[in-house]
Amino acid sequence: MFYDLHMHSCLSPCAEDEMTPNNICNMALIKGLEVIAVTDHNSFRQLPAVDEAAKKAGIRLIYGAELESSEEVHMLSFFPTLEHTIAFQKWVDDHMPVIRNREDFFGHEWILNGDDEYTETEERLLLVSLDASLAECADAVHEYGGKCVLAHVLDRKNSVTQQLGFIPPDLAYDGLEIKSPDQKERVLKMHPWIKEDSVIWLCDSDAHRLIDISEAVNELPGQVLSVLAGREL
Repeated sequence: MFYDLHMHSCLSPCAEDEMTPNNICNMALIKGLEVIAVTDHNSFRQLPAVDEAAKKAGIRLIYGAELESSEEVHMLSFFPTLEHTIAFQKWVDDHMPVIRNREDFFGHEWILNGDDEYTETEERLLLVSLDASLAECADAVHEYGGKCVLAHVLDRKNSVTQQLGFIPPDLAYDGLEIKSPDQKERVLKMHPWIKEDSVIWLCDSDAHRLIDISEAVNELPGQVLSVLAGREL
């Protein structure tokens, strides 16, 4: 199944305003994707609208968000149902500092409905670190019935290798996100304790613009994606 499991809606202040639920789902469909995940920063609150848009477009959706740990490491979290995300959002809220967003500097944080109509603005800045370590974030995701994937592990300042220097051997994660096949070889060479078949490897767009959503080039078996989704896709 062709997938892209890392993209941001207009709820994330770093994403363009055109990243609405229906625009995302329809662009993904045009590009030939079969499974997507919209992973806004530290928030699942756009997902009800994305779920509605995905059903209209006929594309499969995995419910997710991108968390930022106290070490400023990004981690994708995926859950089986919207109810799981609502429960876990309470955990996120309890661990997120209350800093007011500055739209003129960071961008809008818009929450829309299933028809891409504005409903409310998230007032808190979402581009913040939680007061929970990477290990604590991973443990919490699992406790709430989810799966976690370390995001862009060799890229950007918010990758685990940039922030910590390596992937901890005792960290409980389910997958690693890379940008190309050669990065997998680099990760394995850097971390001899990681076995290639012991984790799920994702290659996603991290799209903040519609044009950047992946084409139908990255493919995984449905049963593998179903493990991340926590349900049959």
